Amino acid sequence: MEYRALGRTGVAVSPLCLGTMMFGPWGSTGGGDNEADGIRIIHAALDAGINFVDTADVYSNGRSEEITGKALKGRRDDVVLATKFFMPMDADDPNQRGGSRRWIIREVENSLRRLDTDYIDLYQVHRPTPDVDIEETLGALTDLVHQGKVRYIGSSSFSGSQIVEAQWASRERGLERFVTEQPPYSLLVRGIEEDVLPTLQRHGMGSLTYSPLGGGWLSGRWRKDADATPTSSARPKARFDMSIPANQRKLDIVEDLAVLAERSGMSLLEMSIAFVIRHPGVTSAIVGPRTMEQLESYLPAASLVLPDDVLDRIDEIVAPGVTVNPDDNSYGAHELIPAARRR
Repeated sequence: MEYRALGRTGVAVSPLCLGTMMFGPWGSTGGGDNEADGIRIIHAALDAGINFVDTADVYSNGRSEEITGKALKGRRDDVVLATKFFMPMDADDPNQRGGSRRWIIREVENSLRRLDTDYIDLYQVHRPTPDVDIEETLGALTDLVHQGKVRYIGSSSFSGSQIVEAQWASRERGLERFVTEQPPYSLLVRGIEEDVLPTLQRHGMGSLTYSPLGGGWLSGRWRKDADATPTSSARPKARFDMSIPANQRKLDIVEDLAVLAERSGMSLLEMSIAFVIRHPGVTSAIVGPRTMEQLESYLPAASLVLPDDVLDRIDEIVAPGVTVNPDDNSYGAHELIPAARRR
């Protein structure tokens, strides 16, 4: 497998990053726990050459981190391990979430324990915190780097301006800087091409993009003549509600993309992942298999190169920089709510 530079860190990672959100109750259709399957999938991914693994504290309320830690026993040093903090870990406690120093210093210990490791390669803030100074977050993360508990720090779902603000704060205050960003990116969600990806390139940052299959829309299961339903409790039902006009538009576009893939001798899934990792601003695309069959279907895309005529036709179907349904953009969401626009 080809390996790529993760920004300017000197670390080399695979173009596919194994996401573990589906390991634990979130990825189980019956509401149980799929630990054994998760461990087998992680081992198979490592055997296939994937050396980049991404998880988060909130995935199945910590269970994903525990499964990941068990799977990496004896192979920890061969893996670039990333996890995230920010999302609520206790609905009744307002301080068990966010980007405050108080929470970061506490939660990193919880993640280290669940992952059964002494260090985290890449510790990421899962979302921006508009009501917390970025210096507060960066200061706490800098201390973790100095303590050896964290090697590098990154952001997720930051807008272009938030990325620049964080870089400025790091430079002005002498703090560790975010070396990566984790944004959504797919054939249906191309908004980051306009600002986020160019900003990352200018600042020498790596990127691990999530949802290359559009949350399931580009898996090949969603066609006009298909009777598909979400396969995990982590998928919001509204995302597949066909009474929503934006979803109808996506269905039409998926049909056109599927026809293009078939004519080009590849599956829609393969074309979708290959498209994401083709962009020069993308380091690695996060794939989140729930089953071994899904993992095996993702792997060929790592070495697939889309010809220019296919890329041109994709641009005709979904224009560069366009997100078909703006609600699929997770970055910039705070700035677009009525309270932020009308005060």
